[in-house]
Amino acid sequence: MIINTFSYAWSATAIDAIAELADNGYKTFEVPISSPHCWPDEMSTTERSAMTARLGDHGAEIRSLNAGGYDVNLASPGANMRRKSIEHINSVIDLAVAWEVPEVVISPGTRRPMISPPLDKAYGWMYESLGELIPLAKQAGTRLLLENTPYCFTPTIRELAGIVSTVNDDVLKLVYDVANAAYIEEDPVAGLLAHHEHIALVHISDTGVETWGHDPIGTGVIDFDGLGRAVEATCGESNVVCEIIREENPVQVFNQAMDDLRGKGWKLGN
Repeated sequence: MIINTFSYAWSATAIDAIAELADNGYKTFEVPISSPHCWPDEMSTTERSAMTARLGDHGAEIRSLNAGGYDVNLASPGANMRRKSIEHINSVIDLAVAWEVPEVVISPGTRRPMISPPLDKAYGWMYESLGELIPLAKQAGTRLLLENTPYCFTPTIRELAGIVSTVNDDVLKLVYDVANAAYIEEDPVAGLLAHHEHIALVHISDTGVETWGHDPIGTGVIDFDGLGRAVEATCGESNVVCEIIREENPVQVFNQAMDDLRGKGWKLGN
């Protein structure tokens, strides 16, 4: 299983977080792009090379970099803001190339909540942005993964699958975050089974429907027994990212998550 280092966003750099987790048996990671944890503009060529060396020392690898959705907006009405967002994601793609990371997670974009721009306009701006990003990703040999988030203008798996179908290019797939889905009262098991052909990664954690969370397994509304069967029938455990977010004792939190998942019938690798 892949481990997301989000819990270390304010306490450690990505490589220091990975070193701690690797020393406790975890080897494959997703890294959120967030300063000071991991921010391309703040990393020299020497620092990037040092990261590669330390990954090798720990026998670790990064499966995906998550470019984030709060600071970037591919569907912004402002053309210069879309350009800045594309430039940021391209800098993440460059980092992915340096670290041999195959996938970069991105957000479709947002609409302001009051007096929102027309939905067709938001789609148009997003497709325009993807039209610039997709050739950059192809040239780099990197795949882009759109993530479902409650604050984006296309929060459901059906809407995101529609975007992937419209683009119709293997360089664009999806990350399905089950907590994000459950929070908007979408059934994650049904969503995964219905749209698995478009899904490259699955983010797992728990949540309630009153408060949005990325919480420990079994503390919220998600059916992890059914989700485990759906994962086994579709993408497989090796394409699952544990994204429980807890700043206190993250190693212990992830260890407990593995035990909890096994208790719910998940067939996890060593």
